[in-house]
Order: sequence, then structure tokens, then C-alpha cells
Amino acid sequence: MPKIDAPEKLFFSLLGKELTDDELCDIFPVAKAELDGHDREHGVIKIELNDTNRPDLWSPAGVARALKTYSTGEIPYYDFFSTKDEEKPSDGRMIIDDESAKGIRDFSIGFGCRGVTVDDDLLTNLIQSQEKLCFNFGRKRKTIAMGIYRSELINYPVHYAAVDPDKTKFVPLGMTEELSLREICSKHPKGKEYGYIVSSFDKFPYLYDDKGETLSFPPVINSARIGAVEIGDSDFFIEVSGPILDDLLLAVNILACDLSDLGFEILPVKVRFNQDTRYGREITVPYYFQEPQRASITNISKKLGLELTGSDCIDALKRMGVYAICDDDYVYIECPEYRNDFLHEVDVAEDVMIGYGLKNFTPVMPSDFTVGRLSAVEEFSRKVKDIMVGLGFQEMMYNYLGSRKEYIDNMHVSDDSAVFIANPMSENYEVIRPSILPCLLESESVSGHAVYPHLIFECGKVTVKDSSDNSGTHTANKMAFFASNVQIGYNEASSYIQTLMYFLRKDYTLLPLENDPRFIPGRGAEIMYKGKRAGVYGETHPQVLESWNCALPAIMAELDLDVLLS
Repeated sequence: MPKIDAPEKLFFSLLGKELTDDELCDIFPVAKAELDGHDREHGVIKIELNDTNRPDLWSPAGVARALKTYSTGEIPYYDFFSTKDEEKPSDGRMIIDDESAKGIRDFSIGFGCRGVTVDDDLLTNLIQSQEKLCFNFGRKRKTIAMGIYRSELINYPVHYAAVDPDKTKFVPLGMTEELSLREICSKHPKGKEYGYIVSSFDKFPYLYDDKGETLSFPPVINSARIGAVEIGDSDFFIEVSGPILDDLLLAVNILACDLSDLGFEILPVKVRFNQDTRYGREITVPYYFQEPQRASITNISKKLGLELTGSDCIDALKRMGVYAICDDDYVYIECPEYRNDFLHEVDVAEDVMIGYGLKNFTPVMPSDFTVGRLSAVEEFSRKVKDIMVGLGFQEMMYNYLGSRKEYIDNMHVSDDSAVFIANPMSENYEVIRPSILPCLLESESVSGHAVYPHLIFECGKVTVKDSSDNSGTHTANKMAFFASNVQIGYNEASSYIQTLMYFLRKDYTLLPLENDPRFIPGRGAEIMYKGKRAGVYGETHPQVLESWNCALPAIMAELDLDVLLS
């Protein structure tokens, strides 16, 4: 889960009051967070976030906003968002996405801000917010990369294009030498770390202003001139790039709200896209793109186990920063600009629960309950494992999926009872195993160098066709063992079976094993328990051993644990 360090002075300033550590511990769950520590010497509050669906909370400003809104019940208002019906003035600020970037890193959007002089705490906060959004939400810059630039050095419009990586050069941040984009990928520390994201393309993303001055090489590194933000700066241009427009819009909206809370004036920027989007070919950013949601009050009450009215829901959502109205049995919400996590009415119910107050819910003991314990077959399986280990066998674990060659062809059996996958990822995973024995033979096939005897077993599930079951299949719990040595035969197999059944306290009988191509004819037996077939054992057929490239004689057995437990 994400963790953030909040400068104490900055955090309490955003919150509007100071809180003790105990008070922070009590209120942090509102923001799905908890106090991870308080470094009083350096004035840093350490916060651990417990929700990966709320990137708006991954900054001190975001956490403070959530806590302040919950405490006051006042929904934050931001007046700089454009919508499909209203466009805010951009005053000549523009980003033009060139068609050359399509299919490489499709979009670049951004906004400006001014009015607050950057100090140590603010700069640390900006860098941290940038890294959290890009690393966590942006999957290590694959889907979101961000650059912060000095606005006074930019001549609009800003251009975003894909260019020749060998001919395009600039001085990257942290260096004094001019490098090509391709050289940056191999020589610059950030290039070595993030260059792989775009290095497979013939052209690389490039951001520059109308006079040709370089802003950055997204998603790798800013320029050393325009992209070097320092303490004392107060006028910025913030840009994000990536392949998914909605993710970029959300990241921009989060940052814009955070910076607004910090006192900055937000300056909208018009973006002209190189392709059709669900919002058209031109929008002004920050842009409100969230869709309204609704939820049944009856369903919310049922999920929360508490009879709530429409007013209860509206008041609770208001404390979560969510504007809502009621009509009959439904509550309709307008998602905050910085959130995009309302996907289902259960998400609305969650916010109602938190806003209503977790302490207002009385714990109720379920009317139906069970005591946690191992199932009977699991307890029996563990007993079988203990006995097999005592006999000198080594337990193995295998995949339940395999190929036709492994489960059918190499065992020389029919596929009539085998369950095949309709659309397997590959031929290696096309059949659900009908028996454990092929798995043991596979292990033996690569163990010829190991010292003999080889004694291995597994307890696990197998699946076969069964027309009597509604699903058309039957899954059984089985145990199989395999043993190989220079001299080994039916008598050794019988000895192992006899010992196992003795310690399991199971009386069994044997029948001749017929028509099983896995075993040598006349050298195998069928195990019967209470009139049911409980397993088979015997000497492995030479053809089977040859199919698996096994050189020495072997015995094997497979028992049905469900039958033995009955």
C-alpha cells in the first residue's frame, strides 16, 4: 500500500487545525489511512494508505481535504473545471498533440498554476505527489508520466510529437552535456530506468514549445533549463502524458485540486488532440469528465444492516465530499472532480458507511455461524501424507493443468474421460489432469541423475467426465505414489499398500487388474473397499516408461481418498 510523508506544518495548515497523534489515529480511517509514525524531530507525519482505488488520497493535500470535509461537512468547490457545456478561458495557453505520437504515447495534457512561492516543504510535497501518481497509479510511468516546468520560460503553444531519437538532442535535467533521445536511454540514470517504455518504437515522444525549446522527453526526463523547478519559483506548467486519456484527466484533476488547496491559482490549458476522443478533438484542462451515479437507498440499508433515510445518505455523502440528491428510493450523486472510483452502487454504500460514522454501527453476531476447522477429507489427507513420509517417500506438488501428450498419449490411455479446456492459453495447459500418475512420471523423467531409489507421492485433486453430475464432471481427492529402483516389482508395491492400509485402519480386498495399459498385465491389482473401487497399483508398463524416457523399472499406485473415507 502507498505510504506518504506529510510535512507537519504543511499538513496542519491544510487541515486548518493541529491534532494529537491519538486524534489522528481516530480520524485517519475516514481517509482509508492510518498513522504510521510521527517524526517530531524533523516535523514529518508518516501516513499509510489502505486503498489503491483512491489516488486522490496519495498526498498530504488529499488526506487533509478528506479529513477537513468530514469534520466540517462542507464540500470543496473548485471553479476552474471545464465541462462539455462550459469552457474556461485558457488565455492562449495550448498543447497541440501531433499525429506522429498516435500509437506511441498518444496523449499529452496539462495546466498552469501560479501565486505561491515554493519552499522546501512545498517542493518536497510536489515531488512526492508526482512520484506517487506516476509510480503507483501510472504503473511506473507506463501509463502516466508527469513533468513540472517553469512557465515564464515557455512560449505557447506547447507541441507534443514523436521524433527521430538520433537527431533530436537537448541537455537533460541533472547533466550539462547535450544528448540525443537514444543516448539519454543509455547514459542518463532516468533513461536507464524508464527508457525501455518507448525504446522499441522508431520514434520517441518529445515535448517542446513554439520556439523549439525542449520541455522534456516523456516519460523519461525533463530538460535542464525549462524543466528545473527550484525553491523560489512560483509559476508552473504541469504536463502529463500517457496512452489512456481518462487516467491522465484524473491525474490532472487530482493535482489541480491539491495545488488549489495549497493556495495556487489554477490556469486552464486548451488541448488539441491528434485523434477523435469521447470528449471530442479539443478540450480545456482541467476537465470534469466523471459520470453521475445512483444507488438504491433500500439496497444501501440492506448492505449496511441499518435502516437509513434519504437525508441520512445525503448528509453522510456530503461529509465525504460528494454532492447528492434523493428521489423516491434512489440517491443520485455527482462524483467529485478528483475521484473516479464510483463504479457500482456498492461504492456509494461504502461512502455512506464512512460518512455516517463507523462508530455508529453496532456489531451484530451472525445468526448462522460455523466453527473454522479442517474438512474431514483434509484431515484424512494429512494422515495419509504422514504415513507416506514415514515410509520414506517425498511429497511433490504439481499443476492441475497439462497437455494431451502428458496426460493421455504418454500414459497410453483413452481420452474418453478427460476434461479438455475450450480455449486454452497453449497446448501445455489444455487438459485438467484425470490422474496424478502422469505428474509423478514427469518428475521421474528429469531425475535420472538422482541417487536411487526414487520414492515420490502427491495428494491432490483430479477431474474426469461424469454424466451423472449436473456439471458433467467429477472431482476427486486422490493420493498417488511412484517408486523406481534397479530391482523393484509387484511385491514392493503390495508391501507399501499393505502398510498404508494397516495404519489407516482400512480393511480391503484385491481384484485382478484388467485392461489398464499403464501397468504390466498380470502385475497389477485393483483395491476394493466396501464394495467400491478404491484404487489401483502395480508395475509400470515398459511402454509408459519409454514414453517418459525413464530407464529403470518402477511401481506406482493411485488411491481414491474419498472412497477410503466413506
